[in-house]
Amino acid sequence: MNRLCSSLEPRVMNDDMLKLAVGEQGPQEEAGQLAKQEGILFKDVVSLQLDFQNILRIDNLWQFENLRKLQLDNNIIERIEGLENLTQLVWLDLSFNNIEAIEGLDTLVNLEDLSLFNNRISKIDSLDALVKLQVLSLGNNQIGNMMNIIYLRRFKDLRALSLSGNPIAEAEDYKMFVWAYLPDLVYLDSRRIDDHMKELAEVKHQFSIDELRHREHLIQAQQAEEQARQAELEEHQAAFVEHLNGSFLFDSMYADDVEGSKLAALHGVGELLEAYPFNLTYKDKFVIICLNIFEYGLKQQEKRKVELDTFNACVQEAVQENREQGKLRIAKFEEKHLLSLNAIRDEADLASMEARIVAYSEDITQLSSALMTLEMQLVEQLEETINMFERNIVDLVGLFVENVQSLYPCLRDRGWEALLGPGAYPGHDPAPRLQPNKGREG
Repeated sequence: MNRLCSSLEPRVMNDDMLKLAVGEQGPQEEAGQLAKQEGILFKDVVSLQLDFQNILRIDNLWQFENLRKLQLDNNIIERIEGLENLTQLVWLDLSFNNIEAIEGLDTLVNLEDLSLFNNRISKIDSLDALVKLQVLSLGNNQIGNMMNIIYLRRFKDLRALSLSGNPIAEAEDYKMFVWAYLPDLVYLDSRRIDDHMKELAEVKHQFSIDELRHREHLIQAQQAEEQARQAELEEHQAAFVEHLNGSFLFDSMYADDVEGSKLAALHGVGELLEAYPFNLTYKDKFVIICLNIFEYGLKQQEKRKVELDTFNACVQEAVQENREQGKLRIAKFEEKHLLSLNAIRDEADLASMEARIVAYSEDITQLSSALMTLEMQLVEQLEETINMFERNIVDLVGLFVENVQSLYPCLRDRGWEALLGPGAYPGHDPAPRLQPNKGREG
C-alpha cells in the first residue's frame, strides 16, 4: 500500500488545521476575503478536503454539522471515528489509510458515496445505517470471503462496487457470483456489467439465490412482526398500560418469588387458590382487572391525543391569524407610502435618505407599535391556550390515576378470597369494571 513518508510526524486534527483548510478552500474573491476576516463558521462549511495531512486520528469535526463532502484520503488514519455529527454527509473518502475495520458510520444515514479503497479491511459489515448508499469502493483491501457479497444485498440503491485487489477478486467465480447475488448492480470494478452476462450468472446460481430469497423473506416477515410489536408496545407505554393486556404482570410478580413457590407446593394449597364462584382462579380475576385497566388506559390516551391535537390546531390558528393581520398592516403602510419608499430606495445621497426617513418616522413608529401590539396579543393568547391545555391534561391524568388506584383494593380482596374463600369481602363483583366520570370527560 502507498503510504506517506514514515519520517513525517503524525498530526492531530485540531482547530488550527481545520481553520487553515477551510480558509484555503473557501472563496478567494472579495466576499471570501471578508469572510476570512470576520471568521468562517464551521457549521456553514459544506465541503472539506484534508488529504495528505498525515492525520492519525479523526477528531474535532463536531461543528461541521452541515458538511456534505469530506475528503480524508492519503493519511495514516487507523479507525473510523469522530463522524457522529456529520449527519448531512453525502460523500466520504477514506482511501489510502490504515483502517482495519468498518465502524463509526451509524449516523451517516444520508451517505451515498463511500470510498475505503486501499486499507486493511478484511470484512464488509457495520454499514446497515447507510440506506442511501449508491457507490462503495473497497478495492485493495484484505477481503477474502464470498459471504461478504451477500451482506451487500440489503443496499437496494447500490449501483457501483469496487473489490479489485482483494483476495476475493482472485476467485474463479468472482464476477459471476457478484453479478448473480447483486442483480441491481450496474458497475463492478469500474466496468459496466453486461446484461447478458448478468442473466447467465443468475441462471448459474438460481437454486442458491432462490433459497436465499426465501430466507430473506422470512427474516423480513419476522422484522415486520417485531416492528409491529414494538410500535404496539410504544403505544401502550404512551397510555401507561404496557403489559397489562395479559398475565404478564401477575407472572412477573411471582416469577422470582421463592417463598411463594414453596408455599404453592404444599399439600392442599392448590385447592385453596381456587376462588368461587364461576370457577375463576385468583390469577384469572387478577388478569381481568388488568384488562379493565388496559382498556380504560387506551381510551384515556385517545382523549389526551384529541386534547393535544386541539391544542396544536389552536396554536397554529392563532399564529396564522396574527401573521395575516401583520401582513395586512404592512401592506396598507406600503400602499400609503409606496412612492416615498421608492424614493428612499433610489436616493443616492445618504443625508437626503436620512431626511426622508425622519419625515416618515411617525408613521414608521406607528407601524412598529401596531406590530408590537399584535405580537403581545399573540403571546397573551398563547399563554391562555397553554394554561387551558395544562388544566385539561392534569384533569385527564388525575382521573386516570384516581380510577386505577381504586382497583388496588379489588386486587387485595381477590387475594383474600383465594385464601379464605368466597364472601370474605362481600359486596364486590368478581370482575369490577372502571366507571367513567361523566363530569370530567375532559
